[in-house]
Formats: sequence, structure tokens, C-alpha cells
Amino acid sequence: QVQLVESGGGLVQPGGSLRLSCAASGFTFSSYWMDWVRQAPGKGLEWVSRMNPGGGITYYADSVKGRFTISRDNAKNTLYLQMNSLKSEDTAVYYCAKGCRWVAGDYKCDYRGQGTQVTVSS
Repeated sequence: QVQLVESGGGLVQPGGSLRLSCAASGFTFSSYWMDWVRQAPGKGLEWVSRMNPGGGITYYADSVKGRFTISRDNAKNTLYLQMNSLKSEDTAVYYCAKGCRWVAGDYKCDYRGQGTQVTVSS
């Protein structure tokens, strides 16, 4: 079955950096678009970034563009999110996800991991 396991979250000061990882199994990772999404306390799911199977096409939410970088290593079945210049508003649980699409204005994903908490605070 599909398994997505995120790691790398933590507490960081504003302006700091973190690198998230997502280990994927149970499907042919190199064949699928993959996403990072996040959920802040009391808010809905927010799409963050997306990458095509080959790794040459990326998309970012305006709120993270220029600060976050998505990447993948298909040989290791792993998705990454490098987060730089972190802000307090980036505080959220971050999930890697598969099978995502927009449905009536909401971003829905067929599979998500358990998430990793990112807290940006001084």
C-alpha cells in the first residue's frame, strides 16, 4: 500500500532554514507527480509545491516562491522540500502527498503522510 513518511521538521527561528524529506513506498514513485501541502492551526489544507515525475517541472504557491525548493531523488524514492528564509506564517504541519488535484476550490489528495511539524518562532 502507499506509504509516505515525512521527516525533518522542527523549531526554527525566523529567517532560518529546514529541509524536509518524504520517503515513499508502495507505488512506482518515479511515475507520479508529487506535492507538498501544509496545514496551519485552525486552517484548511494549503498547497505549497508540486513536481513532475522526472523532476524538471516545478510549481510553487506565491507565498513560498523564491524561498522554498522542491526536489526529488527517484533512485531513493524520496521527495524533499528545502525551506529558506522561514517566516512565522510558515508554521504548519507539512505533508507530502500523491494524487492531488483541485476540487471546487479545495486541494484534495488521495494520499498523505502523517506530517512533520514546522514551527517558526523566536
